[in-house]
Amino acid sequence: MTKTKYLLPLVMITSLFFLWGFAYGLLDVLNKHFQETLNITKSRSTLLQAAYFGAYFIVALPAGLFMNRYGYKRGIILGLLLYACGAFGFYPASEASSFNLFLLALFILASGLACLETAANPYVTVLGEPETATTRLNLSQCFNGVGSFLGPVIASYLFFSESAGTDDNNLDSVKMIYVIIGILVLIVAGIFMRTTLPEIKETEIVSSAALNERPLFSHSNFTLGLVTQFFYVAAQVGIAALFINYCTESGVDINNAAAAKFLSIGLILFTVGRFVGTSLMRVIPASRLLAIYALVNVALSVVVISQQQWLSVYALLGLFFFMSIMFPTIFALSIKDLGKHTKKASSFLIMSIVGGAIVPVLMGLLADQYSTAIAYIIPLFCFLIVFFYGLKGHKVKPVG
Repeated sequence: MTKTKYLLPLVMITSLFFLWGFAYGLLDVLNKHFQETLNITKSRSTLLQAAYFGAYFIVALPAGLFMNRYGYKRGIILGLLLYACGAFGFYPASEASSFNLFLLALFILASGLACLETAANPYVTVLGEPETATTRLNLSQCFNGVGSFLGPVIASYLFFSESAGTDDNNLDSVKMIYVIIGILVLIVAGIFMRTTLPEIKETEIVSSAALNERPLFSHSNFTLGLVTQFFYVAAQVGIAALFINYCTESGVDINNAAAAKFLSIGLILFTVGRFVGTSLMRVIPASRLLAIYALVNVALSVVVISQQQWLSVYALLGLFFFMSIMFPTIFALSIKDLGKHTKKASSFLIMSIVGGAIVPVLMGLLADQYSTAIAYIIPLFCFLIVFFYGLKGHKVKPVG
């Protein structure tokens, strides 16, 4: 295929990054909203993250097997249909004011996102030259960031503004936004059904023939990448899940609505960081930039834990900028030179997102038992692991 023929598929796939970014952006505001409207604890509210990212763990491998048999396009369409079904499930959950029904609807929605991510991340890396795969994936992930910061901006007005009403049990705003999302996602699914996408076979993915013959788990850049992605996603999700709680408990004058807007600022920084990082990768190797960003976040995490009021809030915002390139960079480095193993490896990497289901619950328990600031010790540990991977763990080991 020519570069021109790659352009339309790349644009369409990139639109999917926006869609799941928007869904994720809403999630962290829902935590605080449900704590108040449904009268649940911080640790219980993090079950939203457990349902969301637990779906990735359960669905990613079956999604990969489905795409091995039926191709990327059908995997994407399946993901969009599940996404829409989950979004529509928020209507009965809102009517019943049932946290458990919200968890079920979110699990279905996230199952669709797991299909989309299992398809889209590796697909972007093979829609062009192998040498630019990391940059290309970071560029597509920029639009994931755009969706992520728009989510909390909209949610802050719908959930916490004065116009949202004073009735704590009013979940009409949640019901409305997810019904709209479901309709839009169905429209996108219809467009994909009518569009021809190139189906790139695993045999067409360039890599060393000798490396290709090795079993998947003998590739250390993949196995270490799998562990690193688990802890990175754990850090990202945990930081955002308790962000509003941290701001409102920081000792400065920030209410829920203001904290939600601060979260959107953090996600803007996250998006800007991806654009900046994508540009920097033209002159700095992706692995080195990953290590530098991780080390900066270790330092910022120390400031967050120390509870220095506004300084710590600004450090918390800074974490988002330096997290920006981590997921796509770890992903691209992990599947480098895997050839025929690429789709299967991608499924396992998406499964590793389960870190976002487990670790935030632990952070919620620490926050309930001690303080929200103390809970940020966990992300600090996670960034140390990312630093090691960027420094040494990403290297593709020679055969023999």
